[in-house]
Amino acid sequence: MRHSQVPSGYVTYAFTNRTPHMRLTRAAFRWLQEQIDKLANLSLAASEADYLKNTCTYFNDAYLRFFTSFRLRPSENVRASFTLLEDTGSQDDVGDLSLDISGRWLDTILYEIPLLALTSEAYFKFCDKDWTYRNQQDRAYIKGRKLLEHACIFSEFGTRRRRDYHTQDLVIQGLQRAAADCQTQGWKGKLSGTSNVHFAMKYGIPPVGTVAHEWFMGIASITNDYEHANETALRYWVGCFGKGVLGIALTDTFGTPTFLKAFKRTMPTPANSMADDKHTLIPGAASPPLPPPPQDVNGTTADDTSDEQSYAQIFQGVRQDSGNPTEFVTMMRDFYKRQGIREKKTIVFSDSLNIDLCLAYKHAAEEAGFAPTFGVGTFLTNDFTLASNDQQKSHPLNIVIKLSSANGRAAIKISDNIGKNTGDEATVHKVKETLGYVEQRWDNNGEEAARWGKG
Repeated sequence: MRHSQVPSGYVTYAFTNRTPHMRLTRAAFRWLQEQIDKLANLSLAASEADYLKNTCTYFNDAYLRFFTSFRLRPSENVRASFTLLEDTGSQDDVGDLSLDISGRWLDTILYEIPLLALTSEAYFKFCDKDWTYRNQQDRAYIKGRKLLEHACIFSEFGTRRRRDYHTQDLVIQGLQRAAADCQTQGWKGKLSGTSNVHFAMKYGIPPVGTVAHEWFMGIASITNDYEHANETALRYWVGCFGKGVLGIALTDTFGTPTFLKAFKRTMPTPANSMADDKHTLIPGAASPPLPPPPQDVNGTTADDTSDEQSYAQIFQGVRQDSGNPTEFVTMMRDFYKRQGIREKKTIVFSDSLNIDLCLAYKHAAEEAGFAPTFGVGTFLTNDFTLASNDQQKSHPLNIVIKLSSANGRAAIKISDNIGKNTGDEATVHKVKETLGYVEQRWDNNGEEAARWGKG
């Protein structure tokens, strides 16, 4: 729906392996290419369309009609290539993978997740085979139970870097067992859902998620206006989905301090929208977006008598995805206090979590008056030990696919950690100067390749 605001936007994506010593073999690459080709066969089943209509009510009928007929076209949009280190003719020859995605934003937005998941599966199917599924469900159950016992509210965010489909299935089964114990014991924790809509439908748990960095990156690149990109992205988001819907804001695309300058601004209303259009309008968009009128519990449009609100008031909370989490908590506490916002807000932590980190961040957030929740990914869906030595960790791939350009301009991400800088280096440097960005380092001196490097 967001991307229908810019239907003619042409974009490219780039793949990065932050663990470059973990390479595919020739056999793994050939299998991966076969799976990419098969993406063209995917379509939305009638039962899935009904599920989306009844569960994800923020999708309107026009979008669901579009999505029902939508097809991926990997032969047009995805180019996979493989550069051998040494060619001996063996299927075990290793090399570097390149994935380049290009096309209309509308047509290419959905490739990131399946391509990353398939790449991880290829590696662990052909390259690192020293592992088994043994105890995966029980491991997830124990992790889920501990989080729930300590009153953590968390969701499963692990599709992108999962070991494979079956692993994620086992993990969610284990988390479901822990959730059942939670209900029986009366603990205050909660399994709030999964970001994988397929598994949400399969197991009857909520599909959950937040806005992605890509939305802010694409808006900045298309408008070529980084000073107003955060506000423009927020305005179109609320204009599309409405106030109070999908209301967790991602702060770090161009650094959280820059984001907060936009977050405190007032969302335009019909009375004042024209005065604010100059800097917050996407070129080619039909009209500046305004939030849909609110509806009552029966779905009937109600009178909107609310006063003007800032984005910080409109959004339920924020997501912390890079940098120092405890410093982030302090920054957000001070920000909301300056804005006179006393409502309890949510912080979603999602950056390389484990149980100890969840418990530490929960304490810090609650001490500052926030409601913390957690999106836990790789720690759940790619946490293995070697089959040959169960005291040694079987390391996951650290791979990403990020928007690299939009309408011919470089698309970049800065984040609150230099290790997560993404995109054209010259553009990154220029944007940092423009925004007055102060360099931040967090975790392994900003070295992303070492994120899961220790057992």
